[in-house]
Amino acid sequence: MFDIGNVLYRWDLRCLFEKLIDDPQELEWFLAHVVTPEWHFQHDAGRPFADMVAERSREFPQYAEHILAYSKRFPETIPGPVEGSLEIVRALAARDIPLFAISNFGAESWAQFRPSAPIFGLFSDIVISGQEKMIKPDREIFELALQRFARSPEQCLFIDDRLDNVETAEALGVTAHHFIDSPALERQLTLLGLL
Repeated sequence: MFDIGNVLYRWDLRCLFEKLIDDPQELEWFLAHVVTPEWHFQHDAGRPFADMVAERSREFPQYAEHILAYSKRFPETIPGPVEGSLEIVRALAARDIPLFAISNFGAESWAQFRPSAPIFGLFSDIVISGQEKMIKPDREIFELALQRFARSPEQCLFIDDRLDNVETAEALGVTAHHFIDSPALERQLTLLGLL
């Protein structure tokens, strides 16, 4: 069971907004106060882009076009795969290891991004937080995923770059790997006999 952001694909709001804001100091201020990861996480939790953009644009009218760009050009915050990770997914698939994902991802941003990532055709099922209106690290999304995937905790390995998500999975009895980079993940999968 893979996380997606910063495990399979890199994610960084800066990748979009450095195209729109030339001044480095203004860019830092914008990412710290206007389009922040914390604000974005509302979308992951199920809040629609339209509501978020309208509200934030009232707060920061001078940045209304930039805030709208966040909703229209979200895939530009995903500059590409994490090095080595998609190769690991393909190697697991070649060994007929069932693949799943649990990701904090907005429903609308997922709809924009998913068509550009054919790797997810190798996955049996994917739980997206914005579609379910549940979010990691809450245990409810893990419980839903296990039920949907028809797997017991003992059958699963969960891979995530955030320690709080790893800890929730482990508390449910799932073996978990705190993702740092793909070579370390490959070593862990080899030790477990999966690669």
